Amino acid sequence: MAKKFFKVSKHQTGRSITTKTPYGSTSDMIINDAEILKKVTIPEHHALLKDDDGYYITIKTMIDSGLADPMRHCEKHRSVISEKIAMDIANYDKQNKQIGETNEQNNLA
Repeated sequence: MAKKFFKVSKHQTGRSITTKTPYGSTSDMIINDAEILKKVTIPEHHALLKDDDGYYITIKTMIDSGLADPMRHCEKHRSVISEKIAMDIANYDKQNKQIGETNEQNNLA
């Protein structure tokens, strides 16, 4: 009986990858920005990372492990985190804009 071999493409044609690896998580992808980290609850032994597709949370042992990170490709977890961060950053920017406008009005008065 003959075996069937399927050719699996490594990445989408025309898509550029700016991270060291298209599959795993590396230490240069970790988010250390205090403003963003305040907005997201991250469990112990986990880290917030960002790649070309957005933010995601993964287990710290997967970082620089040389293995593919399943959390990086899990759309369920990625979409929730990205939406929450995007909403929080938009709200934060809106609040800063309102504070800036209030300070300008106080300076004019």
